[in-house]
Amino acid sequence: MTGRDGTLSGMGFRKRLAIGIGSIAWMPRFLPQIVKCDGTIQKVTGDRYSLLDIADLPNITLDVPGRKSGIARRTRLLCAPDGDDWLIAGSYFGTEAMPQWVYNVRAADTVAVFHGGRQWECVPTELAGPERDDAWQVLRAVWPNFDLYEQRTDRQIPVFRLRER
Repeated sequence: MTGRDGTLSGMGFRKRLAIGIGSIAWMPRFLPQIVKCDGTIQKVTGDRYSLLDIADLPNITLDVPGRKSGIARRTRLLCAPDGDDWLIAGSYFGTEAMPQWVYNVRAADTVAVFHGGRQWECVPTELAGPERDDAWQVLRAVWPNFDLYEQRTDRQIPVFRLRER
């Protein structure tokens, strides 16, 4: 989403600011505090807003059963719309730790997605090879910092396609 001059000129101020903050090398150290702050925003607003909404970034709320407990776990995630599907990435700011929701999605046959006041059931598919590469480009167009996250970690960041059931 860069302009011809290589800048983020086509984006709004809040999104450009979020991308700038997200690119700071030491930011992953504050991930627990960021997650806590985001949880507080969601709680105070009745799950209507999150840091992603404030930053004008596309997002969904994902409910997935815990792979061991079976209890639904709710996570707000940056996403990229791709036709009728949604793409999500288990980046976790490029830290070495894999987000716990990734393990749960891998074990689930279906997940619940919430967006725009609507809820529906989706089938998650972890992407690999050229399909993952294509989806990665779609995700990068939404959040250019995925490039930085890829550089920060030795693990391959998992990418999932969520298709309505």
